[in-house]
Amino acid sequence: KITENAKKSLASLKRENPRLEPTLAIIQAHNDNLIQEINKNFAKEVGLRVVHICLPEGSSKDEIVSEISRLNEDPNVQGLALDLPESLYSSKVLNAVKPEKDVDGLSDANLGRLVHGDACDCLVPPTVCAVMELLEDLGGKTVLLVGASGAMGAALQCMLQREGAATLSFPAWKAPQLQTELHHVDVVVVGSTKPNDVPVSWIKPGTTIISCSRDFLSEKHKCGQQNNHAAENAVGSLAVAMRMQNMVKTTERWIQSQQYRKWDLHCLKLQPLSPVPSDIEISRAQSPKAVDVLAKEIGLLTDEIEIYGQTKAKVRLSLLERLKNQPDGKYVLVAGITPTPLGEGKSTVTIGLVQALTAHLNINSFACLRQPSQGPTFGVKGGAAGGGYAQVIPMEEFNLHLTGDIHAITAANNLLAAAIDARILHENTQSDKALYNRLVPVVNGVRGFSAIQLARLRRLGINKTDPGTLTEEEINRFARLDIDPSTITWQRVVDTNDRFLRKITVGQANTEKGFVRQAQFDIAVASEIMAILALATSLQDMKERLGKMVVANDKKGEPVTAEDLGVTGALAVLMKDAIKPTLMQTLEGTPVFVHAGPFANIAHGNSSVLADKIALKLVGEKGFV
Repeated sequence: KITENAKKSLASLKRENPRLEPTLAIIQAHNDNLIQEINKNFAKEVGLRVVHICLPEGSSKDEIVSEISRLNEDPNVQGLALDLPESLYSSKVLNAVKPEKDVDGLSDANLGRLVHGDACDCLVPPTVCAVMELLEDLGGKTVLLVGASGAMGAALQCMLQREGAATLSFPAWKAPQLQTELHHVDVVVVGSTKPNDVPVSWIKPGTTIISCSRDFLSEKHKCGQQNNHAAENAVGSLAVAMRMQNMVKTTERWIQSQQYRKWDLHCLKLQPLSPVPSDIEISRAQSPKAVDVLAKEIGLLTDEIEIYGQTKAKVRLSLLERLKNQPDGKYVLVAGITPTPLGEGKSTVTIGLVQALTAHLNINSFACLRQPSQGPTFGVKGGAAGGGYAQVIPMEEFNLHLTGDIHAITAANNLLAAAIDARILHENTQSDKALYNRLVPVVNGVRGFSAIQLARLRRLGINKTDPGTLTEEEINRFARLDIDPSTITWQRVVDTNDRFLRKITVGQANTEKGFVRQAQFDIAVASEIMAILALATSLQDMKERLGKMVVANDKKGEPVTAEDLGVTGALAVLMKDAIKPTLMQTLEGTPVFVHAGPFANIAHGNSSVLADKIALKLVGEKGFV
């Protein structure tokens, strides 16, 4: 009946969430395969996926806690249960399990809710559920708990007393009054193995015996022979069924936790001074909230943020999938304006608006800003964190390295620049065959095209997949890009106003064999990679856009792209973290996304589309971005 109900509940959840695949992880530190099989069979019947993590017998508490911590952070695991030897069920181990994943309900947080009567917020431990299922009409009866101590004993006492039973508890079998009490009680619940020197004759005839001990099952017949009026029930399989029922409840709560969450934002107080201090003094006078606190306040889950220090965090793009059915908020563009003599331009107006809306009018709002370049920051223009009492804090973090996105763009841009010059050099100094052997080398006796090379072959109209079947003419077309050096438009970049790099000569070392050409450095944020970062809608979209970047023409006047050079994957992997927006806060503790920073005089000048899309989901239908 319990399994059938759990199966129906899960089927209903799966109908509403077709991609749902709830996973229960069970950490085991013994060699009892029977328990493992019972768990698997019940899970299969209900429709759950079970993963057993089998640690060696004799594993320490620290090793188990380490494994629990790993599973706590695994977003693909919704529930976590423990099958351990009794000696390992310590407070340290039980409380290492995240309360929201605690299927066995033995953490302090869960037991606290149980004792307080918060039935909807807690899970009753499966063994306790099984005991209560087996016992009926407890009102006025006396129940003796033997060897059921710790979290399990506390939960049992709580549930028994709630049903009107009087309870006595003996943590061990050696208690002096045990024999006397066994003669008077109506029910005995056994939590650990009965020693041989405690005879069954101590138990009053007609007493109900409930065994929660794994080893007690083997004594079933012995009890029956010596005391035929003692009714003894083993909990085993029923507890496993209850565990699966708890897992379904945990899954239901997990689904609810994935839905849009209302903001619970605690704004920071401003203490304006007169005369108004400098921007940096104002910024440093305010103590920002810890970024993980801010993230929780605006409805982000713990596995959706990557924390950089105390005041910055990257936000993962998985959030867009979680909130895909959430309606967007309202989208407000603060466009290019001429700053006032006091420096009130786009950033100050944007920050001032979100502080007014959120901190003073209690309306969800999110500021999305560009990341400043270090060129203007160290030049006459200065930073871009806003000004006065409308700023992003901490100002130094915002204006300088932030989370390294501009450095990632610099690395990707200059990798591509290096690939262009290296390719020209190799094509000028090697035969078609030598080039081909380097591009498609023999590895462990096998030669094969990579995915990006197969794509290039298709673009050239060569529909072959075996490197050994290409003709000499096809090898020439595949191996040679024939870049015309005078048409190279791809420049190296650095994020500093270094005017002496505006025109340079490259290739002057003897190893470059006389291949000298004039080139230049641009500022890093002028890179096309920055423009792409601001427009990308996903990692795959960014990778496709990077591949299409034209870097030069060949000698026939045809465009040569990053994809032709075969570096698209390398560029994308250098940008894999830069694509995630960075979460920061205003002086009043309201949320800000800082992401991308293409200059408006040479590019489209917007902060990132991804930051906007994520913010629109987070603010809710009535919020503003």
